[in-house]
Amino acid sequence: MNFYMKYSFIGVLLLLFFYCNGQDKTFRNIPVHLAPYTNCNIYLASYYGNRTIMADTALLDVKSMGVFKGKRKLTPGMYFVVSPNNNMLFELMLDSAQHFSINADTAHLNEVAITGSDENTLFKIYASGIGSRITTINTLNQQLPIAKNNSEKLAIQQKQLALGKDLQAYKDSFIKRWPKSMLALLLTAGKQPEIPAGTILQTRADTIRAGQYIKKHYWDDVPFNDDRLLYTSFFEPKIDTYFKYYVSPVADSVIKDLQYLLLYARTGKEMYPYLLMKFTNKYFNPDHVGQNKVFLYLFNEFFMKGDTTFLDPRSKKLIFDRAYALMANQVGDPAPPLDLSSITDGKHISLYTLQSTYTLIVFWDPDCVHCQKELPRIDSIYRSKWKALGFKIYSVNINTTLMNKVNTFAREKNLSPDWIHTYQTENDAKKLADGGGISYFQSYDISETPTLYLLDAQKHIIAKRLNIEQIDQLIKMRKKAETTK
Repeated sequence: MNFYMKYSFIGVLLLLFFYCNGQDKTFRNIPVHLAPYTNCNIYLASYYGNRTIMADTALLDVKSMGVFKGKRKLTPGMYFVVSPNNNMLFELMLDSAQHFSINADTAHLNEVAITGSDENTLFKIYASGIGSRITTINTLNQQLPIAKNNSEKLAIQQKQLALGKDLQAYKDSFIKRWPKSMLALLLTAGKQPEIPAGTILQTRADTIRAGQYIKKHYWDDVPFNDDRLLYTSFFEPKIDTYFKYYVSPVADSVIKDLQYLLLYARTGKEMYPYLLMKFTNKYFNPDHVGQNKVFLYLFNEFFMKGDTTFLDPRSKKLIFDRAYALMANQVGDPAPPLDLSSITDGKHISLYTLQSTYTLIVFWDPDCVHCQKELPRIDSIYRSKWKALGFKIYSVNINTTLMNKVNTFAREKNLSPDWIHTYQTENDAKKLADGGGISYFQSYDISETPTLYLLDAQKHIIAKRLNIEQIDQLIKMRKKAETTK
């Protein structure tokens, strides 16, 4: 794969004749000569977010001639030609003028000639100057780990710094000289902000301020409504880096940044639905506790307001079902009511009648292997620590076909008799459904077992979907906070 192409103009006259043959400029028509391939298909592909997609196919004849053509133009961006055996050969820029010619030979991919495209002529000039710089930087990167001493290491780092500044100055010169070009757009959008020269980084406060500066300027001059950015290899990694290193995982912080990005992207025909679905997928099952709030924000502010036309029925149902389930059990909210039957005597036991400092709800299945391992561990820490803190355990068997197994399991594993073992009878489930109520499966968002919820004395949700160690650590932190008040 060759990212820094050099071009020559071998075969230009032949291709210009083919190119200038009176084609309708509202369509795309890109003649290509690619030796030595004959009687086979080659492909035009593009970057698209974090993946690559096939955009067009050209059948080469016995003279290695073919054409990428179609009745509509492709979205401009960075594209590349792919060989019959699916190897990327060289990159090119596709702008709105999609009538130009390509002449290439796989034996000399550094001499690809593209005729009739101002953007690719500019890209050729840019690539010819950046290739040597990148080679030198890569050489220094290889030398740094094997530096013999600190003095040699410092010398290499100083060279790297100087070359980095030279590289950015080279890019800036193109942005300044051709500000309306697609190359300028991509160079500007791909630029990483740097802290001001002379900034001192000695203390943690200095580092925090530097990070805040980068965050503030991270999206300078990046037009989120420009679909061309989707068709690059750098755009999605830049977004991922931003949310990984510069945005607090606290839900409100994430929401603030998403609001800016999505509202800016709103007029992007492709960009807006792409970003909305990217973040919907990311926070559908988030990595951090409390980030379900982000998913609900996306649901309420976008999907509930009609942004569903690009969803297929299955995806729409999945998103809406997930949102309705989450609405009932957000951290800090009152836990959804549970009034289930005791496995011991069949009497109803309401969650809200329990008097306790903490309540741990355990949804489990006697046939679940993971449950069989985790419940004894829960009981062990309950006996050693949690019981003394005023804990109660409200156990819910979700598999009502295995009622006898619950008592057998509790007896064999010597679970504390303090456990409150419950289940929902078929009659109760039917009454709930007939009355239009929702099951605890949905209200507690149970998709796996065991599922744990920790509640405070008022039965508000403190945490959910944590493991035992995380719950124990959370309780320690709460106790510490209480003692320091």
